[in-house]
Amino acid sequence: MTATTAPYAATPVHTMRQPSARLRAWATRAPLMPALVFMIIVTQLPFVATLVISFFHWNSLYPKARHFAGVDNYRQVLTDADLRHSVWTTVLLTVTVVLVSLVLGLALALLLDHRFPGRGVVRTLLIAPFLVVPVAAALLWKHVLFNPEYGLLNGLLHYVGGPQPDWISTTPLLAVETALVWQWTPFMMLILLAGLQSRDPEQLEAARVDGANEWQVFRYLTLPHLRRYLELGALLGSIYIVQNFDAVFTITSGGLGTANLPYTVYQSFYQAHENGLASAAGVLVVIGSIVIATFALRVVSSLFREEVSRA
Repeated sequence: MTATTAPYAATPVHTMRQPSARLRAWATRAPLMPALVFMIIVTQLPFVATLVISFFHWNSLYPKARHFAGVDNYRQVLTDADLRHSVWTTVLLTVTVVLVSLVLGLALALLLDHRFPGRGVVRTLLIAPFLVVPVAAALLWKHVLFNPEYGLLNGLLHYVGGPQPDWISTTPLLAVETALVWQWTPFMMLILLAGLQSRDPEQLEAARVDGANEWQVFRYLTLPHLRRYLELGALLGSIYIVQNFDAVFTITSGGLGTANLPYTVYQSFYQAHENGLASAAGVLVVIGSIVIATFALRVVSSLFREEVSRA
């Protein structure tokens, strides 16, 4: 009797433990459910609606003429000359701003990595541009610095007897890039400064004892160590600058060849009332951002693994 009843005695114990484990798992996840539902409603449902609209010819001025168009809107985005130019402008703007911001951010990070009187004040002042509201930063550059009549740049040139150019009219894309570089250099500086301060001081000291000069330490130790941080800064900066709208809208209103893809989406939706075409262009922007964000997340996870292995 004992041998036959033992298996039946063990079964209820197993079945009683399993639901309790599931309940504990759901109890830990339950507090996150409201945030998950809110995120789905706010982000995913509008994207799904945008994706559906992108497959329709839909002009809001003629709602009864709406009809299914398949991939025609995407074909038009990729083949229309103006839209192709906006894609090229977006790429050029993103690459230029990211590269220049990384170089300037690296130079400032190397400066702040050394101790000197007032370093805390200098660090706070250098971070300040990144904290300015993007529209306010664009207005600052447009009116305080670039204005040909009372701008600071022309005021300095007038003081030394130089010319008085109209910066926005003569170099429109450079004007937008300059404003964005000014705002994004502190972001790159913070990331690279964190990388500099995570170096192994014993390794640096050993290199100097072996006779390495500052350039050799930077080239063979610091720069390879900063590779992941440079990648992270480039990817995160690209995600945001690809979607930048404020500087283009505020400084040039998309004129003079500065219309990037987000501004073109704005023109298609709010001025031409082409909901389907604007949705298709917006979906392409989102897909590009997701691709860049995927690489950024991989870089972040690799940085975390390196920090854990170092600890």
